[in-house]
Amino acid sequence: MTEDDEIAEVRQIWSELGLPGVIDVHTHFMPKSVMDKVWRYFDSAGPLVGRQWPINYRTAESERVEMLRQFGVRAFTSLVYPHKPQMAAWLNQWAVQFARETPDCLATATFYPEPDAGHYVAAAIDSGARIFKAHVQVGRYDPNDPSLDPVWGAVEDARTPVVIHCGSGPTPGEYTGPGPIQALLQRFPRLRLIVAHLGMPEYTDFLDICERSAEVRLDTTMAFTPFIDEQMPFPASELNRLRDLGDRILFGSDFPNIPYSYADALRSLIELPGVDDAWLRGVLHDNAAQLFG
Repeated sequence: MTEDDEIAEVRQIWSELGLPGVIDVHTHFMPKSVMDKVWRYFDSAGPLVGRQWPINYRTAESERVEMLRQFGVRAFTSLVYPHKPQMAAWLNQWAVQFARETPDCLATATFYPEPDAGHYVAAAIDSGARIFKAHVQVGRYDPNDPSLDPVWGAVEDARTPVVIHCGSGPTPGEYTGPGPIQALLQRFPRLRLIVAHLGMPEYTDFLDICERSAEVRLDTTMAFTPFIDEQMPFPASELNRLRDLGDRILFGSDFPNIPYSYADALRSLIELPGVDDAWLRGVLHDNAAQLFG
């Protein structure tokens, strides 16, 4: 498929649904030095990846922004995340500047369990952060670490959504899975968590959490694609529950770090058994539009 063909297919998908475009809550833009390291890790098929994972959109930052715009993505994120202390505040500074220069990017911030986390998260909220990213797998931290209590309190009070990679896919971590998130929500029940990848592969457990917690949402990132279905397929028995929770499902792509096309990610959703146009309109645009105003 040529680039023009892919752009035409993506635009046809959302236009036939009567949408003005797509909102993608799970895209990555990072400082070049960090993105290059991320890509090298994917190239190495390292332990956190666990398999060959070619990057489909390995282009310059400006070209990636323009590609999303040509697809008709009306709003997207710059999900940055640290893997060690004293990194998050610097990433936040970069992300603030990126959002200022890229008005269709939802201003994004992140955090790590460290003594000053509460301070720089409060500063990020004051600076206009509209979404946070937490990566329990890569960061190798317990979301219930006491140093994060002021973080969770601040984002809960600000009602700022947090995209959180907490499922055990593609490979499990010490603190991944539903248990730590259940404990977190018992202490901070109003958190607006967006569980990345539908909680893959603990899909059922995270659907349970979503049903019990009115502010928890799930993003579709990578789910239902042939690449994921080879190893961690979404259980067909849970499709009815996924449809019933349609107002709390948000589209995410993981662009640019995907080993298939953006059109494939959309097609995997529109071909789901039993979903109707209203469900798709919510997932691809309307739910996120309501959440982010």
